[in-house]
Amino acid sequence: MSSGLLALLDDVAALTKVAAASVDDVVGYAAKAGAKSAGLVIDDTAVTPRYVVGFTADRELPIVAKIAVGSVRNKLLFLLPAALALGMFAPWAITPLLMLGGAYLSFEGAEKVWEAVVPHKGGEERLERARAVLDAETMERQRVASAIRTDFILSAEIMAITLYAIPATGFWPRAVALALVGIGITAGVYGAVALLVKADDFGVLIGRNRSRSLLGAVGRHLGLAIVRTMPKFLELLASVGTAAMLWVGGGIVIHGLEELGVPWPAHAVEAMAEAVAHRVPVAAGAVGWLVGAVAAGVAGLTLGAVLIPLVSGVLAPLWSRLSAFRR
Repeated sequence: MSSGLLALLDDVAALTKVAAASVDDVVGYAAKAGAKSAGLVIDDTAVTPRYVVGFTADRELPIVAKIAVGSVRNKLLFLLPAALALGMFAPWAITPLLMLGGAYLSFEGAEKVWEAVVPHKGGEERLERARAVLDAETMERQRVASAIRTDFILSAEIMAITLYAIPATGFWPRAVALALVGIGITAGVYGAVALLVKADDFGVLIGRNRSRSLLGAVGRHLGLAIVRTMPKFLELLASVGTAAMLWVGGGIVIHGLEELGVPWPAHAVEAMAEAVAHRVPVAAGAVGWLVGAVAAGVAGLTLGAVLIPLVSGVLAPLWSRLSAFRR
């Protein structure tokens, strides 16, 4: 009887070790996928604050909360089941779909660069007219819906990257890893967005203190600095987000081509990174990574520049006609 009990305890201990190893694997998969999604996270954080522009301060956090809830719904209710089904029944489609998302990111990034170089005329005037016509509640509803649609595309790419980063494993480890990445990235992105959109209010708050102490004087100067620098910081963050879109999009397409049997773009980037890294032996790893990221960004910008006339001249008019026909 005692030997049977000991055998049972041994089995329980073995199962516990297996379960612990599985948890470690899932967390490792989620961390790896989250790191690979870093560029998209930066872009998502940079893009979202513009959706609260034009609203009163008391509506900023509720709007961010609504977008965050929509983002979680996108990831867990729609994209996670789709990713699991894709991994089970059509794993061959993961790389082409990932490349399609990379092409979209390249297009979006290139379009932002083009907008910065040659601003579209009339955009601000149209926006002001729209604000004048719509009441605040309707505009908030439309802005949140637009943000959630944009988030769906970025979330789909994040989930595809996660699915690609997770090795072929069981259903539940893959599902848990996808859920962890989805929830973790959403919390990180929209938590950062909430801090960004309220930073100027915090600056005003601490800048208005009337204390004559040293701490009060430091608070006033810090508050003034926050208020003055936040617009520039948001512009810088938007630029970093655009660069991240091009880097991630170009890198996804390059590595996807390698997976599909066209290895020379990836090999060319690797050779360039290694050649430059050899010239700077002190920081070879960092320099090699930077060169590879810049090369991927240039590839993304080139691809996006090619796609701009195709989308604006062919796909957008075609979509408009189809939409009109459905009505």
